[in-house]
Amino acid sequence: MRHQVCIIGGGPSGLLLSLLLRRAGVDAVVLERRSRDYVLSRIRAGVLEQGLCDMLREAGIGSRMQAEGFVHDGTIITAHGTTVHIDFKKLTGKTVTIYGQTEVTRDLYEELDRISAPVFHEAEDVAIHDADSDAPHVTFTHQGRSHRVDCDFIAGCDGFHGVSRNTIPKAVRREFENVYPFGWLGILAHTPPVADELVYSGHERGFALCSMRNANLSRHYLQVPLTGKAEDWSDDAFWAELRRRLPPHLAETLVTGPSIEKSIAPLRSFISEPMSWGRIYLAGDAAHIVPPTGAKGLNLAASDIHYLSKALIAHYAGDEGLLAGYSATALARVWKASRFSWSLTRMLHHFPAEGSFLARMQAAEVDYLAHSTAAQTALAENYVGLPY
Repeated sequence: MRHQVCIIGGGPSGLLLSLLLRRAGVDAVVLERRSRDYVLSRIRAGVLEQGLCDMLREAGIGSRMQAEGFVHDGTIITAHGTTVHIDFKKLTGKTVTIYGQTEVTRDLYEELDRISAPVFHEAEDVAIHDADSDAPHVTFTHQGRSHRVDCDFIAGCDGFHGVSRNTIPKAVRREFENVYPFGWLGILAHTPPVADELVYSGHERGFALCSMRNANLSRHYLQVPLTGKAEDWSDDAFWAELRRRLPPHLAETLVTGPSIEKSIAPLRSFISEPMSWGRIYLAGDAAHIVPPTGAKGLNLAASDIHYLSKALIAHYAGDEGLLAGYSATALARVWKASRFSWSLTRMLHHFPAEGSFLARMQAAEVDYLAHSTAAQTALAENYVGLPY
């Protein structure tokens, strides 16, 4: 088969790229290793920057997000006896929207189905060929048959373990990584949220986050050692520990209930440079991973797709400049968002191996944040998303 762009990876970034390209008359095909049901079963982030919300509207799929999403004007940070409300709207004029990644993916699937855009699920043995030539192609197996896609460009949206990044020669790649000595134990429960906005809580026993999907579906997290397993934690043990890590006025409002999903995720910061080589262009987790503290994973993938879609569309209109500059442009924002996620992680998590000095520095930082409008504005600007 022949398509102008072959997109490897059918998560939200790959699907959004396909839709934006097709809206501009650029032909694209999506290859996804997993089944559609599997992709839609993954529980992921739910905090959308205003830039991503604008992109979804631009793609023509913002109506359900507009109707069902929860707009948040701020967030709550509490640690070392200090509680700070960061008022995004007052400080930046922008907001964030709570709308699950699964719902974004569902909206994308429905629109791609409506316009008959090709998406191959359970595409196995995907391999990239001649990526450094003018005639790249991709081979894969689907339902027992071998296929070949001849294309102009390959978009690697296939995540950290995908084939795209590893196709770039090791001699070309530079990889930067920081692995954190803990993970997040997360549960999903049919309970009301503990507050109207997200709560980030630093505590000597470890970090906690109270988030939500809607008015009756909460997502909560605890910092835990990586030595344990999710099944080691009963629901009662989780709720008791979460209550310990919240300030009393919030702990009193916590409503508990049976979990419907429970898992432990390790935390890392990872960036691979460059984000392009030959005719391959990386986006999202294929090029970078951030700790979830700053809610940047999906949003950073979306900014990559913003730059890449504009660059590919410009190419087919006769302008090569954006495509040539894609890697440098995307990486400039990637590093800034990664810095924010790293700094928020450092400020609010417990690092027992680093002793009491770090704990006192964290307390000083939270105290400074509480009394400095400039510091609050800087945090708010990063949280709602730096401009594209």
